[in-house]
Amino acid sequence: MAYETLTPENSAMVLIDHEVGFSNLFGSHALEESIHGAVALAEIAKVFDLPLVVTAGYDESPAGPLYPELVEALGDTPVHHRIEGFDAFYDEGFANAIKATGRKKLIMAGIQTDVCLAFTALTALNKGYEVYAVVDASAATTKETHDYAIQRLIQAGAVPINWLAVGSELLRSWTEEKYAAGFAKVIYDHLPSWRHSNALTTSVREFANK
Repeated sequence: MAYETLTPENSAMVLIDHEVGFSNLFGSHALEESIHGAVALAEIAKVFDLPLVVTAGYDESPAGPLYPELVEALGDTPVHHRIEGFDAFYDEGFANAIKATGRKKLIMAGIQTDVCLAFTALTALNKGYEVYAVVDASAATTKETHDYAIQRLIQAGAVPINWLAVGSELLRSWTEEKYAAGFAKVIYDHLPSWRHSNALTTSVREFANK
């Protein structure tokens, strides 16, 4: 079957439960990596003007508020607060927000990978959406539970991907100047290994500093 690439016209971004209360519960990724991944996806959504659907519990819940860095990146993007349901589709507001995007390709990340992300992604697949599970913006209690959750989603039909690949597929080429500067800044801010690579510094810095 032919693959239809991610584009700014056919994709939506979905972020699930990137909350401070989970910071000490997951061990599959470093907290810094989780923050960078979540914020990078929010910024990618803004750069490419993707519909952005964000959900979490209430700030007063045990999981607490969203990462402060993510709150800053979201700006005035609404957050769909859920009282119950590990599967975010249990919440009518979230389900309606997904439907309102009009997009079939959902780029999804969440904590924990094996619970809230997995259950929400499985429902999305059952509803006929194409799910792209962002592995480095999601996290679970251990690397094993994260990896097996991703394998479960792959078996169900989801596509595993990382945030850099998401942005790169949406961009396609540095010649796409409508988006290049914005995405270069995301790389510059959230991927230090690329920022300091001699081979890439010139092109990334050139766009990021425009």
